[in-house]
Order: sequence, then structure tokens, then C-alpha cells
Amino acid sequence: MVQFFKKTNFNFIKYSKLAITISIVFVLVSIAFIFVHRGLNFSVDFAGGTLVQVKFDKPVKDDLGKIRTIVNNLGLGSPEVKTIGVAANNELQITVAKQENEETNVANVIRDAFSKDYKENGFEIRRVESVGPKIGGELKRDALIATILSLIAILIYVGFRFNLPFGVASVVPLFHDVLITVGVFIIFDLEISLTFIAAILTIVGYSLNDTIVIFDRIRENMRGGLRGRNFAELVNSSINQTLSRTVNTAMTTFFVVGSLYFLGSEAIKDFALAMMVGVVAGTYSTIYIASPILLWWNNKKPIAK
Repeated sequence: MVQFFKKTNFNFIKYSKLAITISIVFVLVSIAFIFVHRGLNFSVDFAGGTLVQVKFDKPVKDDLGKIRTIVNNLGLGSPEVKTIGVAANNELQITVAKQENEETNVANVIRDAFSKDYKENGFEIRRVESVGPKIGGELKRDALIATILSLIAILIYVGFRFNLPFGVASVVPLFHDVLITVGVFIIFDLEISLTFIAAILTIVGYSLNDTIVIFDRIRENMRGGLRGRNFAELVNSSINQTLSRTVNTAMTTFFVVGSLYFLGSEAIKDFALAMMVGVVAGTYSTIYIASPILLWWNNKKPIAK
């Protein structure tokens, strides 16, 4: 494995209080933006609405602004228009807040608008999905339950794999990573969708894996006792010993999801962006959140002697 950092001795623990303070401030700012935006920007998956998938005969990449204006003028609620798949497919996914009912056929309204104001480009409607508020509410609940259960399962696993202090110190940073990622979406008023939830659960797994590597090294270094060092020095040494591995993993993952974000279709951008934020937050929290929590626990009730 390529090692960018060899025999480093950075004092990460020294800046842990500053790092935790920055995280708390960011979370508080995110909460404030919930009120600024008057709530979270839930997608049709959660809030209810109608999704219409349209395939055009000619390229639409340069006409997205015009298409958004056409849909926006229909009074169907704040629309979202994004491409699906590669640009050559000429397919768009249009999501509006208005739901299909006996009085309003959303697909027909959009079809008539395109036939009148965008007649230079032939099209066909390939898919129409409508989600009611009840189903959307159930999806919100199920997504929340899935996230909480995954965190509880991780706490139990790490508790058995190591012990309780390590388990708690592993799970708390996961909440941190989730809050930071959600915070970015709140601040920029980005859509909270099922794709975003999938990204959150992926981030949880990534961050835990990174934390386990450092904790495993800490446990190895504890086997021979502290050997004249205090626990803070042992933790700091363990972080430095695994630093190259941490950086390598973060960089390779970031490059992949970054490529998805900048080169992929609109349909995958939210997932890729959440993953990019999560990779950075996960690497950061492993060093500056998980390790300091373990150190705090040791100061209250010694883990190593």
C-alpha cells in the first residue's frame, strides 16, 4: 500500500476540542436553516406528489431552463426537472407537488404544455407515479426506523467485538456524520429523498469501517500496557500509525463518488454529493470525535493501565 505519511507524529488529540466545537456550531447553523427554509425539502417519496418520466426525440440538455419554466408556469407546485441516464437518452424526470386525482391529470397537463410551448421537440411520456401523503408519511417513518436500527445494531456489534467504551465511541461519530450530511442538504435546501437515505446508510458503514481500523490498532497497542505513556499518547500514536490507510481510503472513495457527481446523470447527483460530504465527515469524525470520546471515557473509568 502506498504510504503518503510515514512515521508521522501529529498531535491530533490537541485539537479535538476545537474540532468538536466546530461540529456543534455547524449542527446548530443547520437547525437554524430549517426555520429559514420553513422545513426540510422532502422529495415526492416523502411529501407526496407526482413523478413524470418523459423521453424526447432531440437533445434537451440546452433547453432544461426553458422546460423548467414551462412546468413551473403550470401551477402544479415547485417542480424538479432532471435528466435520467446518459445525455444521449434525452430522458427527463419531472417531479411536482400536485398529486394525480379525478380533477387533475398531471401527466396530461404536462403533455399539453409541451405540445404547445415545446412543439419543436417530439416526446413521449414513459412513466407516471403518484405518491399520496399517507404513503409518504409511512416512508419517512420507515426510513427513520431503518437508520436508528442500523445504529443500534452497530453499537451491539462493536460492543461485542471490542467492549462497551469502544462501542459507544464508534456510534456517536455516526450520528455526527449523519447530522453533518443532513446539515449540508438543509443549508443548500437540497432534496431529501430515498436515494439520500441510501447514501446515509452507506456513509454509516463507511465511517464505522474507518473507525474500527483505528480502534483495532489502539487495542493492539494496549496489549503490552501503556509502557510509560499515558492513554492520550497511545491513542495519538495509533491514529498516526493508521493515517496512511485512512487517507488512502478517503481519497479513493472520494474520487469515485466525485466522478459520479461531476460526470454522472442528475438522478445520481444527490447520492454522490451526500457520499462526498459523508466521506469527509467520516474521516474527520474518526480522528476528532471517536478517539476523543474514547479518551474521555478512559479519564472517567480507565480502559488501559
